[in-house]
Amino acid sequence: MDESNKSTLSQAQSLAEMADFWDTHDATEFDDQTYEVDMEFDLKTRRHYIAIDPDLLIRLRSEAKHRGLSAESLANLWLQERLLTQ
Repeated sequence: MDESNKSTLSQAQSLAEMADFWDTHDATEFDDQTYEVDMEFDLKTRRHYIAIDPDLLIRLRSEAKHRGLSAESLANLWLQERLLTQ
C-alpha cells in the first residue's frame, strides 16, 4: 500500500497489517472517528456466473471486441438468440 492507500484508522501499511489490527480491535472503538453515510442497494440486480472453457472464452472475447461489444453482452445475446429459436 502506498501512502494514499494507507488505512486511516489502523495506520496499516499492508493488508496483512490491517488484518492483524482488526483481529484485535472493534469498529465501535472508533465511533468518534466515523460518520454516517447514505447507501442504496438494488437487490433486483443479479449476476450469475458460469464456467466457460478458457479457449472458448478467448474466442468469445475476440469476437466481442471485433463487434465492439463486451464479452458478457455478446454471450448474453447469443444465449438469448439460441434459446429463443428452440
